[in-house]
Amino acid sequence: MARSAKFDRWYRRTVIGIPYVWLLLFLLLPFLIVLRISVSQTELAQPPYSPVFDVSAGWQGLKDFVGALSLANFELLLGDWLYVSSYLRSLTFAAVSTLILLAIGIPIAYGMARAPRNLQPVLVVAVILPFWTAFLIRIYAWITILQRDGLLNDALIALGVISAPLTWLATDTAIFIGIVYSYLPFMVLPLYASFEKMDETLLEAAADLGCPRWKAFWLVTLPLALPGVIAGSLLCFIPVVGEFVIPDLLGGSDALFIGQTLWTEFFSNKDWPVASALATVLLAILLVPIVFYQAVQMRALERR
Repeated sequence: MARSAKFDRWYRRTVIGIPYVWLLLFLLLPFLIVLRISVSQTELAQPPYSPVFDVSAGWQGLKDFVGALSLANFELLLGDWLYVSSYLRSLTFAAVSTLILLAIGIPIAYGMARAPRNLQPVLVVAVILPFWTAFLIRIYAWITILQRDGLLNDALIALGVISAPLTWLATDTAIFIGIVYSYLPFMVLPLYASFEKMDETLLEAAADLGCPRWKAFWLVTLPLALPGVIAGSLLCFIPVVGEFVIPDLLGGSDALFIGQTLWTEFFSNKDWPVASALATVLLAILLVPIVFYQAVQMRALERR
């Protein structure tokens, strides 16, 4: 019995410890490396930054290494409008795209949850069906659709909506179309999970008390689906902020997203310290909604 209890303790500790080891190796350690490079200076060398810690120098080498670190790259980010505007543009597009995704995703998810049980798996597969095609291929397909002689202009002209082809590519509208199309499943699936497990008798009780359907949806359904709304919003907002492919292929060159700016600094300018500083600040910004969500969840658990 003692041996079995000891094995059980070892097994539980191993199962619990594996995720922490994974986070340590593939999240915390890479972040520390990026943070260390962000406080370095650019050099035309290999690696392209300094200082580099010399283990053979011992304690004096460690002191020289720490003394040479600087926050100049972060000061540069705050003092250069190019970087500030990249952050603002990315955050603005992410926020607006998330609101559009919510407006489209809530009716779709609610309709899926209220569909017949035997039809719901088919609808879920239809939502995730775009994932069966490579992301890059889908974006290139939108380039074909949004060209002046593409399918969208042809359809609008055939319907009599427009009389001449419009310019869609290299515009903010094209970016929004690409983002909404690509991230809609990430919004619909958490919402569907919340709507699907909802107790329908609550809506029946609201109807018996004379509550209109729209008001029952606003006062009963939506608050109960709030966890799905928050989860879907975070799943969309966070990756959209750092999006690179969609703005680069569908957008114009007049204004850059932070993902494009980071790519340019790292690969074109070979400025690893500035690119690392950009990534560090971006991570700090994205931690804000996550920490806020965790605080809300903790308060909700405490009230129960």
